[in-house]
Amino acid sequence: MRPSSSPSDGLPGGLLGGLSGAPDVDAELGDPALLRAMLDVEAALARAAADAGVTPPAAADAIVAHCHAGRYDPVALGRAADAAGNPVVPLVRELTAAVPASARPWVHVGATSQDVLDTALTLVAVRAHDPLRRHLDAAVAAAARLAAAHRDTVMVARTLGQQAAPTTFGLKAAGWLTGLADARDRLRQAAAAQPAQLGGAVGTLAAFGPAGPQVAERFAAHLGLPATALPWHTRRQPRLDLAAACGGLLVATGKAALDVGLLAQTEVGEVAEGDAGRGGSSAMPHKRNPVDSVLVTAATRRAPGLVATLFAAAVHEHERAAGAWHAEWEPLLDLLRCAGGAAARCARMLAGLRVHPGRMRENLDAAGGLVLAEAVAARLAPAVGRGVAHDLVARAAAAPAFRAALLADPDIRAHLSEADVDEALDPRRWLGSAGRLVDRALAATRDGHG
Repeated sequence: MRPSSSPSDGLPGGLLGGLSGAPDVDAELGDPALLRAMLDVEAALARAAADAGVTPPAAADAIVAHCHAGRYDPVALGRAADAAGNPVVPLVRELTAAVPASARPWVHVGATSQDVLDTALTLVAVRAHDPLRRHLDAAVAAAARLAAAHRDTVMVARTLGQQAAPTTFGLKAAGWLTGLADARDRLRQAAAAQPAQLGGAVGTLAAFGPAGPQVAERFAAHLGLPATALPWHTRRQPRLDLAAACGGLLVATGKAALDVGLLAQTEVGEVAEGDAGRGGSSAMPHKRNPVDSVLVTAATRRAPGLVATLFAAAVHEHERAAGAWHAEWEPLLDLLRCAGGAAARCARMLAGLRVHPGRMRENLDAAGGLVLAEAVAARLAPAVGRGVAHDLVARAAAAPAFRAALLADPDIRAHLSEADVDEALDPRRWLGSAGRLVDRALAATRDGHG
């Protein structure tokens, strides 16, 4: 059987690759996409140099005409890259050989390999951001629907792994919503700020003579990218901003995925992933594992190492680095790939999530009112003081039946009637501002502030 993808596509194919990314995001991160971006950079360089009068227009036109990815083999370029330490050198060699002789002196004029690869990776990141943003938009919309639909669905909140006090599923979903919306905004800002890179061999633009700054500005304009006041060969802040934004995205999607996985546990059973055809086990016919939760969580676990590598590689020596720059390339692409996959799976997970309010109420009631101990103490505190109220309620909480113990304690009954106790044990009366907080999260998202 013929494989579904060739090794030259650069996508994470094979048995495991499809479990980490998203096809539409991966398509902007593979070898063909990177090769296309490198050639777009060479074409923009030729145009910019011609605009500034450095390169003859006819030579620039000839170079642009040959900057089409279909003319070059990324596998062969990858093999040849070992001799120079990057794939730009063999690409420039092949591009030079392909153009007419009159245009050859002007191929890659004034640039260095880092200019081309840095700018190409910027293009790849910006282009991958578009499908990635669509997945994030879908995840945000799904979280908003859950928050609105379950604004008043009561459930137990859990802190430090234990049942704590009442909350609503709407507020939990609103937390997911806010995290995802914030991550989307930070990623958008980081992607929009990824700049073009043009500095020449040591960042002086010397090969362009006095036209250097003009060429750099026109170069960025042709690519639709921001220009910078100076080349950033050894100033890696744009990459750090992107890495941090991707890491934040993976944390936001991971938070939702982790909560879903815990709530979907058999003993809890408060939610379930929606697609009944997913999550089967090879050994246990009854299993329906929360697959999207699992895979998003897996991507989240990979993120810290990738982000750390990019930060560790960001300290460059002198005018251009030996090794630190090279260490960025694959972790950056892997991080974008993980972010795309996590966003897509989080969107699917939340859009199809089945919520079980009845089970939520059963779990809330299972402790016999203990999760309302704080509410009872708050009722008692005005009469006896906060510390004494806490100790009296704690004493009742240690008894086998909490409500009965409250009603049997004369120190408590001296200040609270049975009606007072029952009102305090009503979880709907101890939700605080949960509903208003959900409304605020939904409004902020609608208004574009979250």
